Amino acid sequence: MNSELMRHFVEAAEQLNFAHAARSQGVSRATLVASIKELEAELGHPVFDYSAPTTTLTPAGEALLATTLVQWAKSAAAAAADVPPPGGKAKASKGKGRAPAVKGASRSGKRRQSR
Repeated sequence: MNSELMRHFVEAAEQLNFAHAARSQGVSRATLVASIKELEAELGHPVFDYSAPTTTLTPAGEALLATTLVQWAKSAAAAAADVPPPGGKAKASKGKGRAPAVKGASRSGKRRQSR
């Protein structure tokens, strides 16, 4: 199934309002409804009860929502487990280690020659 269709379905199922879900997803209401109709066509059964006075999920829609949320939680946990821990070996600086010599300045660590 398309992840965009599933995101639209989950948002609509959690809010139980197509207009609010479309606004939060940043799409038009018609796009959201078309996504849900496409998802229902792929599944072969409705996920929303369109005959009810308010937006409600069918038992198949409730089951789909539950399994989708569980799968998303598992994938988020797996993605978090793949991240290596911070830190590591410290690297030495690549500088010269001392300041360059300036003409006419005394050199530190060297004694002046006497004549």
